[in-house]
Amino acid sequence: MNDLHLLSPKGFRAGAVKAGIKASGKLDVALLASDAPATAAAMFTTNKVFAAPVKIGREHIRGGTLRAIVVNAGNANACTGRQGEKDAITMCRVAAAKLDCDPKEILPSSTGIIGHLLPMKKIEAGIAGAAIDLGDSIEHAMRFTDAIMTTDTRRKLAVERFKIGRETITIAGVCKGAGMIGPRLRSSGGPPQATMLAYLTTDATLSAPALRKLFQPAVHRSFNAVTIDDHTSTNDTAVILASGQANANINTISTAKKFLDALTKVCQSLAYQIAADGEGATKVVRVEVVNAKTQRDADQIAREIANSPLVKCAMHGNDPNWGRIVSAAGKTSGKFDPDRSTLTLQGTAVYRKGRPLPFDSERVSASLKASEVVAKLDCGLGKASSTVWTCDLSKDYVTINADYHT
Repeated sequence: MNDLHLLSPKGFRAGAVKAGIKASGKLDVALLASDAPATAAAMFTTNKVFAAPVKIGREHIRGGTLRAIVVNAGNANACTGRQGEKDAITMCRVAAAKLDCDPKEILPSSTGIIGHLLPMKKIEAGIAGAAIDLGDSIEHAMRFTDAIMTTDTRRKLAVERFKIGRETITIAGVCKGAGMIGPRLRSSGGPPQATMLAYLTTDATLSAPALRKLFQPAVHRSFNAVTIDDHTSTNDTAVILASGQANANINTISTAKKFLDALTKVCQSLAYQIAADGEGATKVVRVEVVNAKTQRDADQIAREIANSPLVKCAMHGNDPNWGRIVSAAGKTSGKFDPDRSTLTLQGTAVYRKGRPLPFDSERVSASLKASEVVAKLDCGLGKASSTVWTCDLSKDYVTINADYHT
């Protein structure tokens, strides 16, 4: 599957150009287009300070149909007032003119520094160039992926395939994000400088309500379960487009389950890649909470542990500091009884029923040098479980964010 990419699902093209927005001079304006109107669903940041493209995107996704996503990197178009909203609308209008569709069928995205107006002459020229560049090759998919990156050090992509009868359905996705990561995404119909942006494509056939219903749990178990610094961005966005060109309907309980399983795998792979590329990260830290009283308790405890700077520093120093992990679990409002809990690090039990266990600290410390570290907390109170992915906290994280300025 190494040759599969964002444009492997039937019916999609992408293009990207260097418009001069990124100081690096790299690709920074991109289009992801469907050959025909695609069923669409999206989830956006819950931050009360949200960017202009998020506001416009929420409006445009309400119809459940999109022709394209237009993205720029290097400028977040956040905290830019009414002019920022007008500029986001202009991005949609320019893209729509190139694709011969309604501007409301375009979803805008931006990422980069906040508080600066978009350089619209460059943006408009970039959109026109990206439209000319549209194609469905792997090179086009990689160019799109490169264009959306900011502080990322690597591309992030994932693809899954499965069959419905004789038809093969493909779900593909790309994302960006390495810092300012603590997404809390919600559906546009429901009651985040570096940003989490995720774009997914599929050639399955689904109604808009069905796609939205399946997208929400996949996002909750993936993008909402990854954290670098727990800073929900002003621009966080996840979008999925379904072209329907695989001639396979997702319209039964069994087909919906197959689709959800594959979609969740794609989203979780992307979320994991975000954690692995965390700013200054040297390892992924996988926090597993099992046997919690409720799902809410499991989610709260896992996220509290993953977000603890003391835990993250201990993981960077390969220190099996069980006290930091257990005490982080006890900080939440979720039900937690230390006298009924067990903590293991890399498979070694280090704490049980309120007391530390004897263990070979040098051996466990050596095991924490792995590229992935697993901290598993058994609460002993119920059957709920939750997994959150994060990374260690290094001096490089401080350096990167001290040097990243407006």
